[in-house]
Amino acid sequence: MDTEYRRLAATIRQKAQAHPKKRYIVAIAGVPGSGKTTTAQAVVKYLNENPDTHAALLSMDGYHLPRATLDKLPNSEEAYVRRGAPWTFDVAAFVQFVRELRAWADRMPLAPPGSGGWAEEDVIRGPTFDHEAKDPVQNGVVITPDASIIVIEGNYLLLDEPGWREITGLVDYRVFVDTDSQDARDRTARRHVKAGIEKTLEDGYRRVDSNDYLNGITIQGALLQPDLVLKSVPEEMSG
Repeated sequence: MDTEYRRLAATIRQKAQAHPKKRYIVAIAGVPGSGKTTTAQAVVKYLNENPDTHAALLSMDGYHLPRATLDKLPNSEEAYVRRGAPWTFDVAAFVQFVRELRAWADRMPLAPPGSGGWAEEDVIRGPTFDHEAKDPVQNGVVITPDASIIVIEGNYLLLDEPGWREITGLVDYRVFVDTDSQDARDRTARRHVKAGIEKTLEDGYRRVDSNDYLNGITIQGALLQPDLVLKSVPEEMSG
């Protein structure tokens, strides 16, 4: 996959350079276990190998509803089981953040990479997700004025459902990381065990089938047209 990551980074850089706006915003989406996060991280890494480019990465995971909010829901028990489904995110807050990001990106003068010395009003901050605490962390990511390319990654960035569908009109380039459903299922089950969320692979599969796999079906069934489809490969084949 490394060659594909480098090729995607080169494509994004070329498109950003030809783009009339100050900054280029990219959305990278995919079903759970597709490798979208790995793809986004690798693309940003390769973009930043060019000294004239500063790429920033943020995830929609910072907009998970916090546990305190889940506790107050009438279907609280189901919400915990299905945490990660579209309705367990604060989609309104996320869309508003992307609107603000788009406005900031178009308004803020582009600074030379690494120039520093930012005033607080020059930067834009977003939440991240603390997997150990299992809750969002406010202002966990900071995007500075030298960022010329901003990559957003998340499951639902190309979801054709109320709220979510607004995202595609706020970004410049849309990538969908496609993968075989069984490969994604296997990868996600192993990930749950590796992270200590489940003790056995059997439990990992049980968790996937009651949540992640269902979310993948939702995404595949309501997918907005991407600009590029990147085919992921099984981990044992990708090396």
